[in-house]
Amino acid sequence: MSNYQAPMRDMQFLLHEVFEAEQLWQTMPKVAELIDKDTADAILSEGAKLTSEVIAPLNRNSDEQGATWSNGDVTAPDGFVKAYQLYCEGGWGSLSGDPEHGGMGMPKMLQSFVEEMTQSASISFALYPMLTAGASLALSAHASTEMKQTYLENMYSGQWAGTMCLTEPHAGSDLGIMTTKAEALDDGSFSVSGTKIFITGGEQNLTENIIHLVLAKIPGAPEGPRGISMFVVPKFLVNADGSLGARNTVTCGSIEHKMGIKGSATCVMNFDSAKGFLVGEENKGLNYMFTMMNYERLGMGIQGVGAAETSYQQAAEYAIERIQGRSATGVKSADKKADSLIVHPDVRKMLLTMRAFNEGGRCFSTYVAKQLDIVKFSDDDNEKQQAEQLVALLTPVAKAFMTDMAYESCNLGQMVFGGHGYVREWGQEQLVRDVRIAQIYEGTNGIQALDLLGRKVVANKGQFLETYFTEIRAFIEKNNKQQALAGFIKPLAGALEKLKAVTDLIITLQKTDKDMVGASASDYLAAFGLLSYAHMWALMAEKASKQTSDDFYQAKLYVGKFFISRILPRIDSHINALEAGSGSLMLMPESLFNYNY
Repeated sequence: MSNYQAPMRDMQFLLHEVFEAEQLWQTMPKVAELIDKDTADAILSEGAKLTSEVIAPLNRNSDEQGATWSNGDVTAPDGFVKAYQLYCEGGWGSLSGDPEHGGMGMPKMLQSFVEEMTQSASISFALYPMLTAGASLALSAHASTEMKQTYLENMYSGQWAGTMCLTEPHAGSDLGIMTTKAEALDDGSFSVSGTKIFITGGEQNLTENIIHLVLAKIPGAPEGPRGISMFVVPKFLVNADGSLGARNTVTCGSIEHKMGIKGSATCVMNFDSAKGFLVGEENKGLNYMFTMMNYERLGMGIQGVGAAETSYQQAAEYAIERIQGRSATGVKSADKKADSLIVHPDVRKMLLTMRAFNEGGRCFSTYVAKQLDIVKFSDDDNEKQQAEQLVALLTPVAKAFMTDMAYESCNLGQMVFGGHGYVREWGQEQLVRDVRIAQIYEGTNGIQALDLLGRKVVANKGQFLETYFTEIRAFIEKNNKQQALAGFIKPLAGALEKLKAVTDLIITLQKTDKDMVGASASDYLAAFGLLSYAHMWALMAEKASKQTSDDFYQAKLYVGKFFISRILPRIDSHINALEAGSGSLMLMPESLFNYNY
């Protein structure tokens, strides 16, 4: 099934009502002159058409055909080249790019919705422009003016693509032990040698050139991550006049055979004394890469929501049309041999869980995107500092919790279909396989949990956390007398205090229990995510409660109440696990894990 329709009404609700984007944009001169409500809605409308009519129909074949490799060349699935051309001709690759180099300069709040549409239509397709956008962001932030002029315009236009080359066969998340080296040459360039794996779009037939951002070490650099530099290593060297020159010594040794996202080429890239150019300063490469990682990790969360939204749309349609059994409260469709699946409580629970996670996740990603926009565009230093703290704190939550819940949602979507969900033609099994990777790449969700608890909470004794909690408390205080929100405010306040208490406990216990952070991280992130979604649902309910005569707002309140009553209580199990400490995790000797006894 390729039928996907962008949830335009929900996106507009978040943009214009919940987060009042137009008022925010008016405080940002660089944004205010570019966009207003009508422009934003027109962009969303055109994005919806492209994704539903052009990209979504390619998704099933992209899985069945996959990307193919032959003698170093990679061919994308049928239809991708034409769709990519249409995508680029529409200017979608330049949507948030730097206007000085051909970009449109649009805010992340708007771009995130277009990202979600594209991910909903086809994750495999979406990954190609997504990596280019990330590479462009890193260059825009850290490259020299000359380097920006050389590469950015063609990357924004889609004529050239971009990649990020981090992982090596022996070095995954531990980038400090990478061995790719870059030796200085007399002309100021570098000779880059090494092998990188899991490189999305490392080779493809969609663009005429590929601009690889490669992390490598210069001989004599400090040990570990402090000695990593970033280099531009183009597939084809660029002449002084901007034309393409000689082929660089960069080759694709193979592509991976994967569980999902088969239309996306995941490449092994060999750099054999390839000519590279230093980005910024030596030994600052990891810092530069993290400029794009905040955006990329939010993008992973959006990817999860995108897949789960498609799963929900198909599952809801199936549950309404499929007849199976009779309602426990009496016959609902007397003219049929059975009632539809939607009458059964367990089916409704699955669909409501999916929708609660999807709409909560969409709201949360918009909230984080808002903070990124404040950091990038605001002229208020205090506002920017607060937003920077929130971005640092919430990025691992956006990446990990959103993708964990998206995987749960896609599994539920498959379950709604029953046996048909296990069969290829209905599309649900592909969604389950495709979305699984979002929990793994760009830093596994376990790594994200360690980052949240270890670096963003314990290391600064809850400073960033207090910034976030203060905002939630202010919302609670403002609305605690609103009768229409009583069912949201009290549970939100309770969840906030529970997480605050267990945070204080962890900060205390980790001083003497060195395993406490590692043992607590995943449960802590899950509890944090549930609190954050409860906050988002309260924000949405505050707006929806004023418009109850409209079906959209009424549905929003129904789903929100379901989240608060049936999903938010999960936080208690995570809190209980956190309070149990690390003891039971670390008791069993290593020798007993392999059954050789």
